[in-house]
Amino acid sequence: MAFGKDEVVEIVKPRNDKRDYRRVVLQNALEVLLVRDPETEKCAASMNVGVGSFSDPDGLEGLAHFLEHMLFYASEKYPLEDSYSKYITEHGGSTNAFTSSEQTNYYFDVNADCFEEALDRFAQFFVKPLMSPDATTREIKAVDSENQKNLLSDAWRMNQLHRHFSSEKHPYHKFSTGNWETLEVKPKARGIDTRNELLKFYGENYSANLMHLVVYGKDSLDKIQSLVESKFQQIRNIDRNYPHFPGHPCTPEHLQVLVKAVPIKQGHKLMIIWPITPGIRYQKEGPSRYLSHLIGHEGEGSVFYVLKTLGWATSLSAGESDWTLEFSFFKVFIDLTEAGHEHVEDIVGLLFKYIQLLQQSGPCKWIFDELSAVCETVFHYQDKIHPIDYVVNVASNMQLYPPKNWLVGSSLPSEFSPSIIQSVFNELTPINVRIFWESTAFKGHTDKIEPWYGTAYSVEKIAGSMIQQWMESAPGEHLHLPAPNVFIPTDLSLKNFPEKAKLPLLLRKSPYSRLWYKPDTMFSTPKAYVKIDFNCPYVGNSPEAEVLTDIFTRLLMDYLNEYAYYAQVAGLYYSINLVDNGFQVTVVGYNHKLRILLETVIEKISKFEVKPERFAVIKELVTKDYQNFKFQQPYQQAMYYCSLILEDQAWPWNDGLEVLPHLQADTLSKFAPLMLSRAFLECYVAGNIEPNEAESMIEYVEDVFFRGPETISLALFPSQHLTNRVVKLERGMSYFYPAEGLNPSDENSALVHYIQVHRDDFMLNVKLQLFALIAKQPAFHQLRSVEQLGYITVLMRRNDNGIRGVQFIIQSSIKDPRNVDLRVEAFLKMFESTLYGMSADEFKNNVNALIDMKLEKHKNLREESAFFWREISDGTLKFDRKECEVAALKQLTQKELIDFFDEYLKVGTPRKKTLSVQVYGSLHSSEYKTDQNKPAEPNLVRIDDIFSFRRSRPLYGSFKAGSAQMKL
Repeated sequence: MAFGKDEVVEIVKPRNDKRDYRRVVLQNALEVLLVRDPETEKCAASMNVGVGSFSDPDGLEGLAHFLEHMLFYASEKYPLEDSYSKYITEHGGSTNAFTSSEQTNYYFDVNADCFEEALDRFAQFFVKPLMSPDATTREIKAVDSENQKNLLSDAWRMNQLHRHFSSEKHPYHKFSTGNWETLEVKPKARGIDTRNELLKFYGENYSANLMHLVVYGKDSLDKIQSLVESKFQQIRNIDRNYPHFPGHPCTPEHLQVLVKAVPIKQGHKLMIIWPITPGIRYQKEGPSRYLSHLIGHEGEGSVFYVLKTLGWATSLSAGESDWTLEFSFFKVFIDLTEAGHEHVEDIVGLLFKYIQLLQQSGPCKWIFDELSAVCETVFHYQDKIHPIDYVVNVASNMQLYPPKNWLVGSSLPSEFSPSIIQSVFNELTPINVRIFWESTAFKGHTDKIEPWYGTAYSVEKIAGSMIQQWMESAPGEHLHLPAPNVFIPTDLSLKNFPEKAKLPLLLRKSPYSRLWYKPDTMFSTPKAYVKIDFNCPYVGNSPEAEVLTDIFTRLLMDYLNEYAYYAQVAGLYYSINLVDNGFQVTVVGYNHKLRILLETVIEKISKFEVKPERFAVIKELVTKDYQNFKFQQPYQQAMYYCSLILEDQAWPWNDGLEVLPHLQADTLSKFAPLMLSRAFLECYVAGNIEPNEAESMIEYVEDVFFRGPETISLALFPSQHLTNRVVKLERGMSYFYPAEGLNPSDENSALVHYIQVHRDDFMLNVKLQLFALIAKQPAFHQLRSVEQLGYITVLMRRNDNGIRGVQFIIQSSIKDPRNVDLRVEAFLKMFESTLYGMSADEFKNNVNALIDMKLEKHKNLREESAFFWREISDGTLKFDRKECEVAALKQLTQKELIDFFDEYLKVGTPRKKTLSVQVYGSLHSSEYKTDQNKPAEPNLVRIDDIFSFRRSRPLYGSFKAGSAQMKL
């Protein structure tokens, strides 16, 4: 969209947003939004280029995505390969990019004092990038590895099937990721040089007038503007028109169809899809938002409520997606039960019956007004997010909306237009529908294969009269519009806290509970955060107890759903989850009506009863989750095994799967009262809540469970305060656990190379953190960019209940995990010279970067609460951790860091403790068999049985002292 170059625009922003904004257009037609936030510790930028995978040349599928990868390598001004990413990482930042249909977005953040150079390096992507022939070949392998990772993902497979079943003349039909075949093999066979095509694509499409930049800084707007003009003015402008793709991807042959597809995972899903007029054309009227609110509603009278009551579905969501300015789809996703799979015609009929009801009742002003009021509250009281996320969101909006709505997008519907809402309703017809039905039951009953992912499918035409018959036989007598929402907050006032408390304090303690409290003195939002951990010793007793508790928590949420859904719509969220040694209740959102929701949740727990028909549905859902564990990515399997080896109380997934068939409704009816019979409540209340309100909440919960007419729970005995403890590996030993991948169809192998270092200690923590900061980018560059081991290549810190270490996580189809493990060791050997050769200035810069990262303030109440809750749940209770670790960093010398590396991390050091978890994919099954028979090496111990190993090892002491030792 084009707007006047010198037009001064008042940008609509939230009432509580203290940031300053300015739109500028550079002489090369680059449109920029400057954001000034004097409170930020991180600065960020995002460049959105108005070209994406729809512009891929025929026969070079994935070229736009491949170019996105290549721009990270080097530039004429900064020719050292990977120096951009290295600079960003070493200065406390992160960087990434993504390619969509019509946009490619590049973004980064960095510590504020390094922003100018980081911005200059970033600008070179668009001024004069270098794309060397060697790097080009290597990065095609990275794109191929990224695609390999997605091949067995149902989400990717179904997305491509939707695209495949559309007009070949429309770019929506294309495969957008790219792979070795599309970017190397096929072009070469046709005499095409991919690198030349890459340079040509860049030259023809990367023009300043197609770009939108957001720059988020700490300095004055004038200074940020001067910075931007000096760095980005050099981007050439060839006055390129925006690529235009008129028409809809679906012709009549792609409508009125039922597509049956075979997924990888167990289960049945239904997607009902209509092409509609893009909602972006009606930003103020919001017809798609109105439709998705009603069709996706979960309260009484909704489609989902009826499906749930019949036991046919476990979830339903609805909304607009896959949209551009030219076309869009309205999609309804339904997760089916086994019974629902047998009633798909009734389900489709029921959905159309509800749409008919909406058409007959016509658009309702009170529903629109309520939705508009909720949207306005959400916009004006939105949480602050990290600058890197903020700039991406806004830069993506800039191509689509007029400048005054760059921050708003389509999020504020304000004009009720019955005719526009009705016109979109009228597009949701039987003659316009595409139905995609996924089920493993279709295996062997399909006749087509999608070429890029190999998904088996078949297509049937369905007449409008057929859907009419389904509607007539569908059960729809309980369908009606939602009731007015009583949870919409009307009191958004802020409490006045006289003391500016920076850390949580222990507000209340009893034999039954402990309450940590932290008023909001940072964010000035009318929101609160409440977490109650029910520590119930019986939960950790056995795999049966764990699975029963999981079903218990899901049943509770199932019972509460139609009531609590109204709260969710109004911005008040809750969850009940299984955790170690119990379950956890969380309520977060606007504080005005939070207490009402909390009390309802607590009452439902205290009066828990098992409804056999709902138990059967939830048990089926849990069983599928356990069965689908084997379809996790290999690196996720390796991380699971690592946790299973290290965590003393962890039960394996296959034990849960084995006990599930034997669990009945009656089993849970007997277990639930036993589970609740002994409990201790660890509580955290934060936000816009007075101390007496916080105390009153927890007293209420205690009254219900411990002091009611019939006592539900008793206090724990001192001996019952359970905690997860971590296995202590032996110094000087390297352990390895080899396992075959659980999915024989997955070619990828994976490695987790874990080095256990120490029990929580400020000085040791910062040494480990500094090592990870310095080594992160060199590890990525060497193991992924140079050696091309695999797309997923990560070096990160690990914290198991206060036991600290570092881990390399690599997924590869190139090498088997034992050889990948050798490459990790080779990298650590190579890294010695980097560390030993570091100058005093480099060391100081790295220390300062880590200090800046630690001093970064929490952005919102949820983030702050998650940080403090981690201290509570680990038992470390170091609420001032950041300040203490900064103090330790200021004392740290370069020699101490080198000594730490030599003692704990260096290859061959006698104190090093290593665990290598190796998952072998199907490509490396022969290596797995060969490696099995290799003789043991000294100081290398193979783990054959995880549980024998766990029993044979000592454990670290726990930080959890139990409530008895905690003083007010």
